[in-house]
Amino acid sequence: MKTNDSSKQGVNQSASQSSLFDLPADESLGAPNDNAVTNTASASSFMPLAAKMRPKTLADYVGQQHILGGDSPLAQSIEQGHCHSLIFWGPPGSGKTTLAEIIAQHANAEIERVSAVTSGIKEIRSAIEKAKLRAQGEGDNKRRTVLFVDEVHRFNKSQQDAFLPHIEDGTIIFIGATTENPAFELNQALLSRARLYTLKKLTRDDLAQVLQRAISLCETDEQLTINLTTDAKQSLLNRSDGDARRLLNLLENCLDSTVTANDNSKTITVELIAQVAGSKIALYDKGGDAFYDLISAFHKSVRGSSPDAALYWYARILTAGGDALYVARRLLAIASEDIGNADPRAMQLALNAWDTFHRVGPGEGERAIAQATVYMALAPKSNAVYQAFNKAKVLAQQTCDLDVPLHLKNATSSITQELGHGSEYRYAHNEVNAFAAGENYFPEALARGDSSHTSLYQPTERGLEKKLKEKLDYLNQLNRNSHDQRY
Repeated sequence: MKTNDSSKQGVNQSASQSSLFDLPADESLGAPNDNAVTNTASASSFMPLAAKMRPKTLADYVGQQHILGGDSPLAQSIEQGHCHSLIFWGPPGSGKTTLAEIIAQHANAEIERVSAVTSGIKEIRSAIEKAKLRAQGEGDNKRRTVLFVDEVHRFNKSQQDAFLPHIEDGTIIFIGATTENPAFELNQALLSRARLYTLKKLTRDDLAQVLQRAISLCETDEQLTINLTTDAKQSLLNRSDGDARRLLNLLENCLDSTVTANDNSKTITVELIAQVAGSKIALYDKGGDAFYDLISAFHKSVRGSSPDAALYWYARILTAGGDALYVARRLLAIASEDIGNADPRAMQLALNAWDTFHRVGPGEGERAIAQATVYMALAPKSNAVYQAFNKAKVLAQQTCDLDVPLHLKNATSSITQELGHGSEYRYAHNEVNAFAAGENYFPEALARGDSSHTSLYQPTERGLEKKLKEKLDYLNQLNRNSHDQRY
């Protein structure tokens, strides 16, 4: 009997304690004891400034006025406690996590936090089970659950799919945060169930407001005066680059590195900020948005014939730890796509720069790629080959069932000769000027159709292509005047 009673007691205890990480009901709901108050105060004293400064209400939230300003739908729904599943896409320190917690606060919902960096299916299931228990509760114990997933783009497709049924049945209000483009990183099924909001870097005015609040808080908490010159303030704002968390961490580090003066004040100077901040870390992540943005800026600068800007973006890529050979490969693409036959030497120069890098190493090789960059930026531009090849691929796809004309087929045996392969083929070297005027190398159906469909290459008047255009016009004229037409 004692065993059974003990078993029942264990069941009752497990029912009131849904997780190993939850306190038993009598402890979690009871009045806090002195030790709990002391531990909470102690934990608060160790909180970083960024955590202390995290706003609790929408009125205290700074920035993102393009989605929260005025009578915007999102602001209205938050204020009224109406929350829907959504995804925040924005740079670090733009307020994604804070906004998620404010939404949960206004909706009177519990928030479960999951990080895709450290969590997997097990943690997702645990959070879902807790949400189900809250949804099935009675009276004051029945609450909604906001499931906040940080760095959601790091979850694979199966992990992202695990959220779908619980979003649909209302078990959770899903809020995902990502720094990467959701169109590339998130499942379409997840995107269709959650509203996407784009967050931007904080403006200088936003950062200045955050900085002033932080200084006031530090002065109150530490009972001191913080002296900050105009130049030092501008240095903090410049080094923060729209990231509130970076701003607050930098301010806190500066305060920790400063000795309190006799008048109970601390002074933050530009020199101190530079020493604490160290070297600026470039925004760059291989395969991410920042990576493609930088290489896109480089490509567009070369295409736009701006050697200075092209060198700048190339240097930005190197500064961020990018691979110079990736730029070399992009130069080869530019040589074909944007320069083409206007200057065929561009492709050879790109290959030479690539070869130089392998022969002499990065020190000298990076400069060789820079040389090729400048040359290509100033080279005459033509995308005629690029466009012609794209048209040819479309035409080939549409007419892939057309047979090769007999005169173009290869006579490999007596049998194929009897079938007419290669018959009446005009060998160009036996013709005047090595050109068989009137000959046609397209299938007959295409040759007799609209000539615009087969006039694929349209050379420009720039660079060497101007000469090529003159040659093409001359050959076309010979074809038109010939009395020996194939079709």
